[in-house]
Amino acid sequence: MSIFENFQKLGKIKHDNSDYEYQSFNDEDEEDEKVDLHLTWYIVPLIVFIAIFSYQLFKLQIVSGAQNQVLAQGNRLREEELPAPRGLILDDKGESLVTNIPQYNLEINPLNLPAEKKDRIKVYETLKEYLGDTEETNNLIKDVEDNKLYSTQEIKVKSLKDRNEAMLAQLKFNNIAGVQVDVVPSRKYDTSTGLSLVLGYVGKISEERLKNDRSYSMTDLVGQNGLELAYEEYLRGTKGSKKVEVDSTGKVQRELNSVDPEVGNNIVSTLDLGLQKKATEILSAMINSLKDKDVKHGVVVVSNPQTGGIMAMVSIPYYDNNLFIEGMSNEEYEKLINDENQPMFNRVISGVYPSGSVIKPVIAAAGLDTGVVSDSTTINDPGEIKIDEWSFPDWKNHGIVDIKKAIAESCNVFFYAIGGGWEDIKGIGVDTMKKYLERFGFGKSTGIELSGEESGTIPDPAWKKETKDEDWYLGDTYHMAIGQGDFLVTPLQILNATSAIANGGTLYKPHLVNKVTDKDGKTIKEFSSEKISTSLTDNNVLSTVQEGMKQCVESDSGSCRLLKDIGVSAAGKTGTAQFDANDLKKTHAWFTAYAPYDNPEIAITVLVEKGGDGFDSAEPVARDILKYYFEHKNDKPKTE
Repeated sequence: MSIFENFQKLGKIKHDNSDYEYQSFNDEDEEDEKVDLHLTWYIVPLIVFIAIFSYQLFKLQIVSGAQNQVLAQGNRLREEELPAPRGLILDDKGESLVTNIPQYNLEINPLNLPAEKKDRIKVYETLKEYLGDTEETNNLIKDVEDNKLYSTQEIKVKSLKDRNEAMLAQLKFNNIAGVQVDVVPSRKYDTSTGLSLVLGYVGKISEERLKNDRSYSMTDLVGQNGLELAYEEYLRGTKGSKKVEVDSTGKVQRELNSVDPEVGNNIVSTLDLGLQKKATEILSAMINSLKDKDVKHGVVVVSNPQTGGIMAMVSIPYYDNNLFIEGMSNEEYEKLINDENQPMFNRVISGVYPSGSVIKPVIAAAGLDTGVVSDSTTINDPGEIKIDEWSFPDWKNHGIVDIKKAIAESCNVFFYAIGGGWEDIKGIGVDTMKKYLERFGFGKSTGIELSGEESGTIPDPAWKKETKDEDWYLGDTYHMAIGQGDFLVTPLQILNATSAIANGGTLYKPHLVNKVTDKDGKTIKEFSSEKISTSLTDNNVLSTVQEGMKQCVESDSGSCRLLKDIGVSAAGKTGTAQFDANDLKKTHAWFTAYAPYDNPEIAITVLVEKGGDGFDSAEPVARDILKYYFEHKNDKPKTE
């Protein structure tokens, strides 16, 4: 029954010239009316729906047609980041300490994977053929499907070892949507330099760092420690980008446009690459020669005493920072960080040790500056001091000793007297001794750019009571005056104090970088030397201490005589530090020195852990390094 017929059954309308007459229905007509009214309730909403649908279609096609066309275009276009090469780290002559190399990675680009799951499964099967149907591969695929299917970041599948492997992978996945071989700039470090603990390495950015700095992306390689971390803001470059067109299956059809990345700035360090390599070689040879004595660890650190610039820094053993670039398994990483020899531990800044006698020039300066002793004060060294049942020995009976001879021959009794008093010398006491040690930079970090620096320990009665719940005795003061007991230092602190004595009383903040330059060598930023303090003591005081350190080299009875062989005048101090209370024969070997004597341009500190006497193992290392420096300091940098 048509809609028109339904309306006819509703009634008959009579028409004359003036009015309308409505005729009533019979019973059968009343039933039909009820059915037709019920249908009307379905028809009206249908008409409304058609009207709304027509309006929306009109709006999509006509009103918003241009905008939707742009949006549809976005489904075919992909914009990709192009990582920037990092700037170089150079030595003070412009020699590169790190190299940029291409790193080839097999990656999954989730946005380019096929939209249909059945097509993605074909991609995954090809991946399994290439990588192997292993648990690791299956976990990777599951992670992509479950968590990262709509990620805008590429997912690294495998590092490819060289260009040949990259080309083979490219052929394998050439027509596979969503899998690609990408080339990113990476680092290569020279392990012969011994600089891994100074340079650090780059690695994938952490989630926390990414959260705090949105200028990075998840695949970025950033400095993780060392100079790579400390100067990240200068070394990182500016990313580029490219826009590519992909088809409906996600395959790249063509590149539309690109913006090249900009290389990062260069860091010009204070390091001398030749000196660094030689120091590593010489210290390694000494440690190897003492293997039968269980010697495994050592330190060399060299600076310019006029600026605080570090010229060489060696801590043995050290790790290969290329391992972090090439990628390590969890097992390999755990083995590295749990190695009992701690190759990732920088002993120059983080190792704390009893100083032994290399601290005596500072104690001498404190005694002279306070007037407790003068350059004419003498004692008759009996070989030991006895107080009740306690004995405080010297390493030999030195006879008549003044302060210069006490430094040159490392006379313990003279320094016991300066610290705690003996006979006519009243001593400066622990509190004054601590004040001077702090003045020369002990008990606090030096502030060098590297992370992980320790401050060492200067004990006093309050510290001992709190730490050991013991009282302070005169013997503690005596031990502190010769660098024993609970007094602990880092090798860098000893070098810094030696440099302050050498330059006439200025304590500099040690640093590793002179300036930042762009890729063309233009200076962008310079870092001037920073003075921590000046005029540490009276000039006459330091002159006397310097004379004592010079006698250590030039006197026939001095303990630094090996330095006569370096070709210039020098000043130095040996040290032999006991570190095992149960076996006093176990000692670390120390040596610290500077040269030339009249106009110092280099200062050096050497520590050989468990190396015995300072003049046996530490001093020969310093002698050979200083000799190399003065023979080669005017060498021009090598050219490519």
